Amino acid sequence: MWLTSSSIGRKVVMSVSGSALVLFLTFHMLMNLVYVYDVAVDTPAGDHYYDKVCEFLGTNWYALIATAGLAFLVLVHLVFAFILTAQNYKARGKDRYAVSGKQPVHWAAKNMLVLGIIIILGMLLHLKDFWYNMMFAELAGKEGQFAPTAGYDWISLVFACPVTVCIYAVWFCAIWYHLTHGIWSSMQTLGLNGKVWLDRWICISYVWATVVVLGFASVVVAAIVHNGGFTGC
Repeated sequence: MWLTSSSIGRKVVMSVSGSALVLFLTFHMLMNLVYVYDVAVDTPAGDHYYDKVCEFLGTNWYALIATAGLAFLVLVHLVFAFILTAQNYKARGKDRYAVSGKQPVHWAAKNMLVLGIIIILGMLLHLKDFWYNMMFAELAGKEGQFAPTAGYDWISLVFACPVTVCIYAVWFCAIWYHLTHGIWSSMQTLGLNGKVWLDRWICISYVWATVVVLGFASVVVAAIVHNGGFTGC
């Protein structure tokens, strides 16, 4: 099948899976902004809108299917990233990032694999902090410090630790750099750029990446405000 056997096909798979992951990140960020709203309006305990969102998703069939689909997309994106990087290195060696014509190679493009590894490590931490204590705990009937659907309390607890906040800050930076290159590069691979749209897609990539990352960062800031600072790890 040309999608997996040819270089162009692999790049298409990377672009499609990456675009789907960008859409998920955007949805996830918008969902988490409900927590920011709860903190901003000081929603009474027991009436947090974010908890209602978590309860709506929970372990319902659509959430489980979406989680399985997301895991599949991440795996596909990661595997093809390693394959393409190895292929690129073998073909070009030290010259794989040489400047072509007047088009410079951005720093993010040179370090996409490293950024991807940082993102995967951050994602594992994120799964441990939230998915394990929420969806998995509900599926397994596991009792934790808070109820599985108490997303408001889990966010407040996780970001009470300064070390965790610093790790997440590094993760957010890696996501920003990855998105600034990945979005427009995907559009280019799919043939949606053209001479006029290439610069536009680059601009859109920077704006989109910045909005998404600032949205996630606002959740951390809101948690720190809610906690009245850091309360320990």
